Amino acid sequence: MEALHAALIRLPRLADLPADALEPMPLKGVAHDHVRLRGRRLIARIPRWSQLGLDAWTALDRQAAAFRRAEMSGHTPRFAGLLPPGEGLPLGGLVVGEVEGRSPVLPDDMPAIARALAALHRMPPPDFHEPLPAPPDPVAALLAQVERQADWFDRADLSPEARALIAEELAAARAGDLAPPPATPVPLTAVGVDVHPGNFLIDHHGKAWFTDLEKLQYGHPAGDLAHASLYTSTKWDPAVNAELAPADVDSFVAAWAMAVPGDLADEVRPWLKPLRRLTWLRTLSWMARWSVEGATLSPGMPEILRAHMDAHATDILRPERIEQVRREWR
Repeated sequence: MEALHAALIRLPRLADLPADALEPMPLKGVAHDHVRLRGRRLIARIPRWSQLGLDAWTALDRQAAAFRRAEMSGHTPRFAGLLPPGEGLPLGGLVVGEVEGRSPVLPDDMPAIARALAALHRMPPPDFHEPLPAPPDPVAALLAQVERQADWFDRADLSPEARALIAEELAAARAGDLAPPPATPVPLTAVGVDVHPGNFLIDHHGKAWFTDLEKLQYGHPAGDLAHASLYTSTKWDPAVNAELAPADVDSFVAAWAMAVPGDLADEVRPWLKPLRRLTWLRTLSWMARWSVEGATLSPGMPEILRAHMDAHATDILRPERIEQVRREWR
């Protein structure tokens, strides 16, 4: 906290910040700590590790760009400053606006989350996308990510039945099963990527705010629609911990389609199932890694949260749960 305070008062607007204004917030996610700056409506966002495997400066530069660009959506915290890496803050940090709100209650708040995603997806892509990624073929890039993470399925302690089901899904993804015709347009928009409902806050007006922009990039919006509503995501955060019915997912997608231009909704519709399948495999393979390395991936995580993550990984990697999820497209 001393190192954080020393870094904060180097920012001109926080030069008079007293040390006792720093209020650690409850530890929640796997990658960041958060400290409220009382009386300033600001939050210091301190990385524990980079989920993208980036060095400290690259990760900070990317997150700063993400917060700056997403601010025009009206559904993300504003960017307020960068804290460089240094002694006591080896990964540096960001200062962002504080959002006063509660965790989503599902399915009631899914339409608000849909509108927040639509606001991101409506933003025009910039002429110069760097430092944020913008793969020319976001579907191929997502499959490549699944392939890179698939080794964790072999290292995790999975049952033979689960391994067989996952092998079927991987083979189907590689073969392009259920993919639309090759000439189908592939839209490219800003995407939040890590848009599980636990990364949203609902303010007193019922508006949803997306708060974790670490992975924001330019990609396919159908991946966001999948990640926000899959079982693997809605059960991720213990403060949300809900399961959506198929009708809930349909209503969520319909609310998003009403909030974006008609041509974007039309372009995304053929990709909903293929990207849902690939996004699920992305999460499943990440959780397979967690089941092997969770104890070392996120140092300092509270034991109660780690226990929830461990139990979630065990649940979603069970053959019965795998079969339940993939019934959506089989």
